[in-house]
Amino acid sequence: MSDHPKPEDSNPDTDAYAHESELEAHLQTKRMYVNMGPSHPATHGTVRMRVELEGETILKADPEIGFLHRGFQKSCENVTWTQCLPYTDRLNYVSALMNNFGFLNAVEKLIGLEIPERAQYIRVIGSELHRMQDHLTLVGATGLELGGFAPFLLVLEGRELIMDRVSELTGARLTTSYGRVGGLNRDLPEGWIEKVLKSLDKIQELLVEVKGLLLRNRIFVDRMKGTGTINAEDALNFGFTGPCLRATGVDYDVRKAKPYWVYNQLDFDVPIGEHGDNYDRFLMRLEELHQSDRIIRQAFKQLPGGPIIVDDWRIALPPKPEVYGTIEGVMSHFKLVMEGIQVPPGEVYDATEASNGELGWYLVSDGRGRPYKVHVRAPGFPILSSVSHIIEGKMLADLIPTFDTINMIGGEVEQ
Repeated sequence: MSDHPKPEDSNPDTDAYAHESELEAHLQTKRMYVNMGPSHPATHGTVRMRVELEGETILKADPEIGFLHRGFQKSCENVTWTQCLPYTDRLNYVSALMNNFGFLNAVEKLIGLEIPERAQYIRVIGSELHRMQDHLTLVGATGLELGGFAPFLLVLEGRELIMDRVSELTGARLTTSYGRVGGLNRDLPEGWIEKVLKSLDKIQELLVEVKGLLLRNRIFVDRMKGTGTINAEDALNFGFTGPCLRATGVDYDVRKAKPYWVYNQLDFDVPIGEHGDNYDRFLMRLEELHQSDRIIRQAFKQLPGGPIIVDDWRIALPPKPEVYGTIEGVMSHFKLVMEGIQVPPGEVYDATEASNGELGWYLVSDGRGRPYKVHVRAPGFPILSSVSHIIEGKMLADLIPTFDTINMIGGEVEQ
């Protein structure tokens, strides 16, 4: 008698499933480890992300920095206070003016120096222009990496307009070195205000198009909403500041909490989010672009006349006629250049609201012309440290918009 089952007793579906399960039992599966960076277009800087994957689910994401480390702090401690400025340019190089002015503000606080009112207004104008440049870069890059090339080109046009205006003001497109202890390097160029206002009008037109292309795009919105989420408590525990913190619903902006320069004389709003996800962080930047526009226009209307740097040859270089024509002028010039500003002994912590959040400076002076200690509290460092917490358990595709909206800038994170 045959041992084979009768045809009516066999079940092809069950047999196929059993065969498939047997094959899976013999398959050798293991987790995948992927390196994103250090040279990867989605990392926005020279940073390596070691990602452990189970399928497309992220089990662990370990950011590794150090590829751009330049010894910023020790470099500053070996030059005069004024010679630190080119190093500060290279922290968040997308918004260098805010690095310059933040450092100078801390030095002036250490000296106990108040700069002229006109210089304060111009510092506000320069800072807000570079805040716009930074946010435009983020908006364009986020759109590009989620498939929107047209918004990227529109935003790039707006960013170039700002870079043109900044280069007219400072003489450089990227590394400005425009500020000085006690004020500024030079006054506004003739006709510059009108050029800036025209550029701002054009940028607002471009933003209308960008919003229409992205915020009504189903693919873009679905990939942003509900991804890269962090709550307010965790954000505070990590040390978030700036747009990433405000996206969680925490109302904290250094310009409002501890006003500096002339921010308390200007009318502007601080946008606050709710969900702490990529979409809210993106909307923060879009709204802050409008608020920076408001601030700059008000500052131009209120801009007073007067000097742009203090008239004290112990701090500011003497005018050229005095240097070339008087012994006092040439001696003061020589001593400032060779020995530096003699900052009184002491220590200070001071902070300004940079594009990514609270940019803090801890400075120590021993009374000489060079800093004894320089430490910068870069806003991007604690935000980058949270990436593992935010992204673990999520999809690999969610890592791209998350890295976009935290806006990691290698220069400031690694110093």
